Amino acid sequence: MSKTIVPIGPQHPLLKEPVAFQITVEGEQVIDSAMRMGYVHRGIERLCEERTYVQDIHLLERVCGICSHVHATTYCRAVEALIGVEVPLRGVYLRALLCELERIHSHLLWLGVLARNIGFDTIFMYAWRDREIVLDIMEDLSGGRVSHAANVIGGVRVDLTEARREEILGELTFLDGQVARLLNVVEQEQSLRARTRDIGLLTLEQVRQYCVVGPVARASGLDVDFRRDSLQVPYDRLTFEVPVHDAGDVWARTLVRSQETVESLRLCRQILEDLPEGPTSARVPRRVKAGQAIARAEAPRGEVFYYVRSDGSDSPARVKVRTPTLTSLITLPVQLQEITMADVSVVLSGVDLCIACADR
Repeated sequence: MSKTIVPIGPQHPLLKEPVAFQITVEGEQVIDSAMRMGYVHRGIERLCEERTYVQDIHLLERVCGICSHVHATTYCRAVEALIGVEVPLRGVYLRALLCELERIHSHLLWLGVLARNIGFDTIFMYAWRDREIVLDIMEDLSGGRVSHAANVIGGVRVDLTEARREEILGELTFLDGQVARLLNVVEQEQSLRARTRDIGLLTLEQVRQYCVVGPVARASGLDVDFRRDSLQVPYDRLTFEVPVHDAGDVWARTLVRSQETVESLRLCRQILEDLPEGPTSARVPRRVKAGQAIARAEAPRGEVFYYVRSDGSDSPARVKVRTPTLTSLITLPVQLQEITMADVSVVLSGVDLCIACADR
């Protein structure tokens, strides 16, 4: 039987961002694959050196649209470590609240995209309906549905009144019910399970070999979550579980993200109920003393790492970002082995591709 190369991308209905795949098939069987990136490279790390520390907050918030707040938060924490400033506790809690809302948003969006790409339009519509509730809450908090501009070096610029805090708690209660019904449909849908089980397999050894993080790693049995393992405020004061499964397929990733959505809703409720009084930010100097610092955080797709070096001016000498998506992307040749062409969409959707943050 002759071999055929099937191109997917850089523009394709399956892909929400530009990346190109060359899938080699023999009949319906995938026997090889290759990937090409570079279509959306923006040189963000280099641009950071030409802007001030304050301007870089808004630039780095655009590394990824879905994870915008956690990128800005991690960068600010690295700069705050250089300065030696302590963020007020209320500001830390509000940062964490937006991070968890962003996680819910990301997981619901991913679930909808996965369902849509393999033909489950009902789950897609339910997931994106519930996602709108989260976007509305974030818009009320920061003024933005996707890019929030909530962070400043030293804390956050946003705050909550007592009335607004109670309103958000009520909205979260409604969202709890909506998400519970959605996830019940997901977990009981035999067709979805059949389409995603034993597809895109990654073993625990492969996850460690490729340094995969986040839900993809936890779906292969790697019990790692920076929120829990770092014991940083406010997560050291909150109660939550880290869902872990060991099947290593797309179905396991669906379960991990679904259960993480429920845990993030619990965390949002705890943050609002225990929200401390006080200021939301601290005053900081314009110039940052010479030195270097790192900061890490658990983004929706896995651990984000920021390195910032200062030469004593009002602009960083170097900013280096490690996003969680790239390590998942380099596992695609492994995941695309021994599957049929019909399952390629399941594998590509199951990784949660974010080319913007990988190809920044």
